[in-house]
Amino acid sequence: MSALNGQRILITRARAQAGDLAESLAQRGAVPVLFPTIEIAPLDDYTRLDEALAHLSGYHWVVFTSVNGVAAVWERLTATGRAGTALAGCRTAAIGPATARALAQRGVPAELVPEEYVAEAIVEGLGDVAGQWILLPRAESAREALADELGRRGALVHEIPVYRTRPVAPGAAALAELARGVDIITFTSASTVRNFAAVIAQQKLKGLVNGAVVACIGPITAQTARELGLPVHVVAEVYTMEGLVQALERHLAARDPAGS
Repeated sequence: MSALNGQRILITRARAQAGDLAESLAQRGAVPVLFPTIEIAPLDDYTRLDEALAHLSGYHWVVFTSVNGVAAVWERLTATGRAGTALAGCRTAAIGPATARALAQRGVPAELVPEEYVAEAIVEGLGDVAGQWILLPRAESAREALADELGRRGALVHEIPVYRTRPVAPGAAALAELARGVDIITFTSASTVRNFAAVIAQQKLKGLVNGAVVACIGPITAQTARELGLPVHVVAEVYTMEGLVQALERHLAARDPAGS
C-alpha cells in the first residue's frame, strides 16, 4: 500500500492541467482536492510571435520551456498554415520530458533535453551560443534567467511571450473542500505558490493549511514558497509530476515507516 493512501492532497495547478497529477495520486489511494489558483490564457496580440514563426529558418535554436509554450506556438502555426513544416529544419530544445513529449506528439523530436529540468541547465546543454539566434517562446511572466544568461554568452535572443498565467479565484466548492482540511499541499510552479498565498490571505484561511505538508516540484517553486512564508517539506528530485508524487511517497514513508 502506498504511503499516500488516504491522504487529502491539494492540487493548485490549472484545472485543465491537473488531470495527470490527480490520476497519479488517486491510483495510490490518495484523495486529490482540486484547488486551481491559476489558469492559462491566450495573449491579446500575437504579432511578434507570428513574425518570428514566419522566419524560423533564421534561428539556430528554438527553446521550449513548457508544454504550454509548445501548445501556444502550435496554435499559431496552425492558424497561419505552417504547422506541418515550420520546424522541420530547426534545432529544438525542451526543458524536460513532458515538454519533449509535447513536441514529439507534433512530429518534432527535441534535440536537447537537459538532465536537470531547469532553465539554467539548458544553457549548458546548448554549448557555445555566441552569435547564434535563439527563439525563446515563453510565458508572459516567466523568469528572465534563461534569456539573460544566453545573452551574456553572446546569443541573440528573441524572447517572445506566447501565453499568460492568470490568477483564479476559488469557487465555493473548492473552498468547502479546503475547509474540510488537507494533509498535503502541492505546488507545481512559482505562480501557483504566489496565487495560493494571495487566496489564503484574502480569505483568511491560513489556519486551515497550518500543519499540512508542503510539496514543491522543484527548487525555484520551493524558493518562492519560502519567500512567502510557507514551510517547504518536500522538493522533488526529478522536476516532473511523477517525480513530485514519488518524492511525497518517500517523505511520508520515512516519516511513518511502520505505516501506523
